[in-house]
Amino acid sequence: MSIYTNKDIKQKKSALYLLLVFILSLATVTMHSCGEEDIPKIEKPEFRITGISIPASIDIEKDGQITLTGKGFEVGDQIQFVVFDDESSKFSTKVLSVTSQSATFKLPTSLTSGKYKLSVTRGDQTLSLGSIQINIIADNYIPDKQGMTIKGVVYSNGVGIPGVVVSDGFEVTITDQKGIYYLPSDKKSGYVFISVPGNYEVTKSKNLPQFYKRLAGGSMVEQKDFSLIKTDNSNHVVLAMADWHLANRNNDIEQFTSGFLTDVNNTIKDYQAKGMKVYGLTLGDMSWDIYWYENKFALPEYLTQMYKINCPIFNLMGNHDNDPYYQGDWAAEQTYKDIIGPSYYAFCLGDIHYIVLDNIEYLNAGGAPGIVGNRNYNTTIVQRQREWLKRYLATIADKSTPIVIGMHAPLHARPQVDTDGIYQSKIAMSNGNLLISDLAGFTNVHLLSGHSHINYAIEASSTLMEHNIGAVCATWWWTGRNGYAGNHICKDGSPGGYSVWEMNGREIEWYYKSIGYDRTYQFRAYDLNTVHIHAAAHAPNSNDTALAPFAGEYATPGTQNEVLINVFGYDDEWKVEVKENGNKLDVKRVNAFDPLHIISYSALRLNVGAEPTSSFITNTTSHLFKAKAANATSSLQITVTDRFGNSFSETMERPKAFNYSMK
Repeated sequence: MSIYTNKDIKQKKSALYLLLVFILSLATVTMHSCGEEDIPKIEKPEFRITGISIPASIDIEKDGQITLTGKGFEVGDQIQFVVFDDESSKFSTKVLSVTSQSATFKLPTSLTSGKYKLSVTRGDQTLSLGSIQINIIADNYIPDKQGMTIKGVVYSNGVGIPGVVVSDGFEVTITDQKGIYYLPSDKKSGYVFISVPGNYEVTKSKNLPQFYKRLAGGSMVEQKDFSLIKTDNSNHVVLAMADWHLANRNNDIEQFTSGFLTDVNNTIKDYQAKGMKVYGLTLGDMSWDIYWYENKFALPEYLTQMYKINCPIFNLMGNHDNDPYYQGDWAAEQTYKDIIGPSYYAFCLGDIHYIVLDNIEYLNAGGAPGIVGNRNYNTTIVQRQREWLKRYLATIADKSTPIVIGMHAPLHARPQVDTDGIYQSKIAMSNGNLLISDLAGFTNVHLLSGHSHINYAIEASSTLMEHNIGAVCATWWWTGRNGYAGNHICKDGSPGGYSVWEMNGREIEWYYKSIGYDRTYQFRAYDLNTVHIHAAAHAPNSNDTALAPFAGEYATPGTQNEVLINVFGYDDEWKVEVKENGNKLDVKRVNAFDPLHIISYSALRLNVGAEPTSSFITNTTSHLFKAKAANATSSLQITVTDRFGNSFSETMERPKAFNYSMK
């Protein structure tokens, strides 16, 4: 039995009394409460998951399981997958098991390969986790075959894709009905790549499409599989961008960022808003070999800038993208291959075949590790590449398939028209006739080239047309440099820019996009009266021979009443019309200098004392047109119409000012 003292009894009575008072006080609070704010609130436990680590991409079999690193997951948490560019497409699954450091869940059954935003939901609370690229892989057991050194499977959502072209840059094969391929490769190129089929995409490293796999080399058989993402790119746009020449000089990075980058991303945004897929294709000389070491600005620094473009970018190398510390084409191009990827390859977008060629044989006599050579080169397609091209073309059965070929140096020289405005196309590439013969039989071929920093188009035949595209850097970033002319203009007077190719099935349209201008800005018109007055005033002082045609063409400058029209993207199907008081004037195509480029670059010494460099001075162009008016002050109606029926016009009020900022 228990024994209590008097002291114990008194303490217990006191405790009971205090408890009774507390209970009565609670009852009073409850009886007198009339507002929700008086009710004590119970806080929900904080929803926290920490230490989250999500891989950028993951290869996983259909219905496979994923384990994510993170603390705080609970069994039953809902994992949400939202398609990266389509918020309405969602998939969910539950966390099956957890540890103190991770959570494991099964991939949603209906989920396909693609990029997803990942989140976790518990009750009515949701926490964003990040994004992930999911690649549904196939059963990839493939037996070896005698003599085959590379094997693999090309698949999408775990299913093999037949008919995909696979190559090591020399040998070419096609996947079988299960998506399996074999190659008897010498592995000399160091990689194997696929020609991405139409209506598929590959994963990207930032915005670089990963259509190739690097090889370890040696005699061992290597298995290289490719996971593709199903998409619809039958209606797409390609931005052809030539000659960037980024070198951290002439405040080029500032000009690139504020001018080109803003412009091209706006173009991309506009097309994407219309539901169109957009891709970029560089046309070489993205960097500038001599400044790789002098300014410590080479291909990695170029990529840093390229990553800022908001679409996938396929790259193509030019003469300035070779390493000047090495002699010979094969050695000099290895740096490009190591950093960016194959120097020639092919891919498809929708119904269009794209072929990327390296037509620069970089000689660089005198180059050696640590020593810059003389950086000379030939414009040619070397034999190994040409053999690959013929083998690839043999895989295209339908010869009416549209083919777009990108290469750096032009196949044809810039056209020079005769007195009747007619030109004869002239081959500029040393083995250009062999390329033309390799393309024989194909009925719809477009060549895209750069290198010259000017615009021109050559319709070599009814089946082959070349488009040489003005430079992103214009005149090597000179005229837009701080303290100079303040414009951005190529050697032919075209504004710096790029070419936009709109593909709808097999239908192709294109236009030249001037940086900083609307797409309707397709020509610039000069009142030559004011141009000649300017030339007469300045040419004697500048001693600049480029100004002489305008200073000395007429005995009395400023009285001939002519206009000069520069049509940037002109080809033989365009029309140029000039009217004065409703009357059509005769319009003649001419070879001439663009006067704005003359004063913007060649006569820089008049403004800042700079000496023009011979490679950068104005050259004649044949996309210029002259018309002569009846008097000096009449208004002229100028209308330019492209081959697709799009018209662009200007009412020229004369005299029209001639200055650096004119349109």
